[in-house]
Amino acid sequence: MRVWAVANQKGGVGKTTTSIALAGLLAEAGKRVVVVDLDPHGSMTSYFGYDPDALEHSCFDLFLHKGNVPGDLPGQLLLPTSNESISLLPSSTALATLERQSPGQSGLGLVIAKTLAQLWQDFDYAIIDSPPLLGVLMVNALAASQQLVIPVQTEHLAVKGLERMVSTLAMINRSRKQPLPFSIVPTLFDRRTQASLGTLRVLRDAYPDTIWQGYIPVDTRLRDASRAGLTPSQFDGKSRGVMAYRALLKHLLSQQLVAQVA
Repeated sequence: MRVWAVANQKGGVGKTTTSIALAGLLAEAGKRVVVVDLDPHGSMTSYFGYDPDALEHSCFDLFLHKGNVPGDLPGQLLLPTSNESISLLPSSTALATLERQSPGQSGLGLVIAKTLAQLWQDFDYAIIDSPPLLGVLMVNALAASQQLVIPVQTEHLAVKGLERMVSTLAMINRSRKQPLPFSIVPTLFDRRTQASLGTLRVLRDAYPDTIWQGYIPVDTRLRDASRAGLTPSQFDGKSRGVMAYRALLKHLLSQQLVAQVA
């Protein structure tokens, strides 16, 4: 299994759309994918038609065992999605209480890594949708992953969020055996606006070695796919947004190969 996390410390940058779009394209390529919703808002869970406020069981259950994950629990929590090759570990609003409970509890930072270890033979890829907040949930996502995708909306305030995210990553890397490779992904790009054009230039100048040279455009078909509960490639495989995500996936797979060789 390869584990990718999608994270940024700013909301509204396209994390959930990116997670599901990549999962859909991997499934299209014949891969078995588990998507993990670690955001208490539950956008990914809602995308696939589940109510995070009503679910009896969710990722929250994984954190109730003092850092130890019972071997049969992850499989019991999996839910089906609109794509038969994608399974969901759902979120619930109860996850928001973890930050209050976590002080003094050891081992909580590795819960998701231990969970995915239980599912290692069942899936080819895991994609984690992380909350826009530095805390135990984001730490779990980064600790479990082998590759990080940082979506950044092409507008000025998002650049500040990226700076915080890069600082967080530097902190996390100090406790990892190997630094976590990452790709910055410009999202919600609108070539008609100076804000998008200017921000894209700033990102490329500031992060020349880690930014993906493409971008994800504003595309209403991505929103339509969400409304239908389908992955973007299921909904409209030839839309501008999906074609951009295909190019991004190709880039990430090439980065994965480089990391494996290294």
